[in-house]
Amino acid sequence: MRALIQRTRNSKLYVDEKLVSEIPCGLTVFLGVEKGDGEAQADYLAHKLSNLRVFRDDMGKMNLSIKQAGGEILLVSQFSLAGKLGKGSGNRPDFGNAELPERAKYLYERVTQKLKEEGVEVKNGVFGAHMFIEQEQDGPLSFVFEC
Repeated sequence: MRALIQRTRNSKLYVDEKLVSEIPCGLTVFLGVEKGDGEAQADYLAHKLSNLRVFRDDMGKMNLSIKQAGGEILLVSQFSLAGKLGKGSGNRPDFGNAELPERAKYLYERVTQKLKEEGVEVKNGVFGAHMFIEQEQDGPLSFVFEC
């Protein structure tokens, strides 16, 4: 499981030019599910995201979790995060490590549910849809997390 985690303000997600989800501030998380990922990885990622201390405290230091800062998570499925850019003559990404859609959707939904159980407000994209995401980076601050 691979996640691109970005601290953002005012993230909006559109499908077919219609606003589907919006968060005022928090984390925009792009999630790629890889073959072999399971419930343990989904649960661990949700726990990590809900406790990740990347928000500023009163002293300006990154000491607060999303729960402490009062932010939300926009969770977006992105199968291309499971892609590989290999060395050699080819220039087309290899998506052979991406999990099958039905299983990936289940694990994506499990991450959402576990985040909610951790007390985090979560908004979602539309699994498998072509989405347009408009976001204002805060920092910018981005992390790649694999579990």
